[in-house]
Amino acid sequence: MNGYVVGRLRHSRRAAIIGLIMLLSLTLAEKSIAQATGAVPVAAPIPPGMETVDFFSPAVQRRMKFDIVLPQDYYSSDERYPVLYLLHGYMQNYTVWGRNLAAAYYARKLNDLILVLPDAGNSWFINYAVSEDGQTNNWEDHIIKDVIGYVDANFRTEARREGRAIAGLSMGGFGAYSLGLRHPEMFVSLGSTSGALSHARTAAAAISSGISGGTDTRSSAPRDSERQARIDEADAFISKIIDIPGFSTQDERTPKGIDFETAEQAEAYDPFAIIYNVPRSQMPHLYMDAGTEDGLVNEARELAQLLMLNDVPFDYMQSEGRHNSEYWRRSIGHMLTIQHEVMQRALGKRP
Repeated sequence: MNGYVVGRLRHSRRAAIIGLIMLLSLTLAEKSIAQATGAVPVAAPIPPGMETVDFFSPAVQRRMKFDIVLPQDYYSSDERYPVLYLLHGYMQNYTVWGRNLAAAYYARKLNDLILVLPDAGNSWFINYAVSEDGQTNNWEDHIIKDVIGYVDANFRTEARREGRAIAGLSMGGFGAYSLGLRHPEMFVSLGSTSGALSHARTAAAAISSGISGGTDTRSSAPRDSERQARIDEADAFISKIIDIPGFSTQDERTPKGIDFETAEQAEAYDPFAIIYNVPRSQMPHLYMDAGTEDGLVNEARELAQLLMLNDVPFDYMQSEGRHNSEYWRRSIGHMLTIQHEVMQRALGKRP
C-alpha cells in the first residue's frame, strides 16, 4: 500500500474527442458519402443470423443490450455450440464488431460458433472503486456474471470452460486479457487485437506517483465550433443506433466515479502482473496481434517477450496496419478462426 489516493481517474474531454473521432471512421464513412451525394445516411445493415438481446443487468442496475450471431442451423438442431465473447473498443459499442467489422461474417462462415457482442460503454470492463451520480459501475460483473449467465441460460451453449473464449480490440483487448486472467476457470482462450494491454499498469504508476489519471480540459482547451458540431452530430447519429435508454450518448456511456483508488486496485487488473497468479496448468490459450504502424504493437511485443521468457505457449501475429477499422477487419478473421479451433480441440471435436 503506497498511501496515495488521488482524485477521480476520469478520461479527459480531449481523450473523449479523440476516441469519438476513431469511432466515426467505423460508423460514418457511409454517412459522409451519403451527404456528398445528397442521400440520407443509414446505419450498417444487420448481418444474417444476428439478433439483438435486451435484458436487465443487476451488476450495473440498468437495462443493457448485446448482439448475438447464431449458426445457420441453430433453430433447426439440438446441438450445443461454443461461444466467443468479443469486446468492443473505447468509444465503441455492441454494434461495431458484428455490423461494421466483419465478425458476424466470419462466425457464420464457421457455422458452429455462437458469437456474443456485449456492451460496457467506456468502462474498461472493470468494477469501479467508487460509483457516483446514483450509478452502479460493476462492469466486470456485467460481463462475467450477467452477460455470460444470460447467454448460457437462454441459448444452447457449451456452458463450460472448454467451450468459452473471450477477445477484444483496443480497450476490449485489455478487457479480454484482464477478465480472462482474473477468471481463468471460465475461458479456454483469450484474444487481443490492437490491445491497450498496459492500461491498468499505467493507472497504477500514476497513482503511485501521486498523479491524477485525467485532466478535465473543457474550460482550458479552445474549441473548433465546426468540428464540435460534427462530433455532436455524430454522437446523436450513433446514439440512435445504440438505442439503450440512458446509455446511448458518449456522456451517458462514460461511467461517473473513480475507476481505481489505489495502485493495488489497478494492479489487480493488470495483465502484466496477474498473469503470474495463474497456475501453468490453468493458463488459457493466449492470442495477440497488432499492426506494425500501431503504437500499441509495443505492448503486444512486451507481453510476448514476457511469455517467451517464462516458456508460456501463445500465438502472436503482427502485420502491416494501423489502429483502425481496416486493420481490424483483417485481424478478426485470424483471431476468431484460431480461438474457434482452440475451443473445438478442447471440446474433443478434433482428431
